Amino acid sequence: MRRTMLFLPGNTPNMLINGDTLGADTIIFDLEDAVSPDEKDAIIPLKPDVIMPTKVSGAEMIQEVSAYMAEVEKKAGIEEGTVKILPLIETALGVEKSFEIASADKRVIGIFLGGEDFTADMHCKRTKEGQEIFYARTRLVLAARACGIEAYDTPFTDVEDMEGLRKDTEFAKSLGFAGKAVISPRHVDIVNEVFSPTEEEIAYAHDVMDAIEEGKRQGKGVISLRGKMIDAPIVKRASQVLEMEKAIYGGAFDE
Repeated sequence: MRRTMLFLPGNTPNMLINGDTLGADTIIFDLEDAVSPDEKDAIIPLKPDVIMPTKVSGAEMIQEVSAYMAEVEKKAGIEEGTVKILPLIETALGVEKSFEIASADKRVIGIFLGGEDFTADMHCKRTKEGQEIFYARTRLVLAARACGIEAYDTPFTDVEDMEGLRKDTEFAKSLGFAGKAVISPRHVDIVNEVFSPTEEEIAYAHDVMDAIEEGKRQGKGVISLRGKMIDAPIVKRASQVLEMEKAIYGGAFDE
């Protein structure tokens, strides 16, 4: 589960050491623009969960990266495929080829939209309202879901605007994103909250699963709850909510 992915400069040891205290589900060691070329080093032998190649524009790049990762894993005595890939899509070509990228390799566990570079490539202004990235957002979510993987949203870059952050995050969730990158620890709590199920949603999910079990015991083919038929999509959503409850709270609301 990656509700929040917090960027930290990859050449600041003090920040990296304390990264796990900042509340984000994932810490991204930024080794691209935040680190000069002479300070970069190979990371695969240290077995990160995921690497994030930038400005991915097609399947060939992912396949080339994956093949190189396999060589490094072999030399380091690591099982091939241990380290996964989360492509950062931040060009017009990358957005148009998002399905191709998402399905390029078994290492790919999600795709991630980089809004700032994308709008620069589109020759348009990046705004808080985000109309200029609406198509890119929906295209990435569709591609990801079609491949059975997750899509992650671009950061909200105004560190001071918490109301704007919440609005932008809620909109991203409504489109189907599984989480959102953040560039400030101050944004972590709001993004975590938005992408977490509420107590009411958790309670309803438990009620759905209880109703399903009761229906099985009674041999019912059609099950209803609160006057509404429980069909497969409702059960699937309830299962997803309970999986998130377990991941976040350890089943704390399970009674």
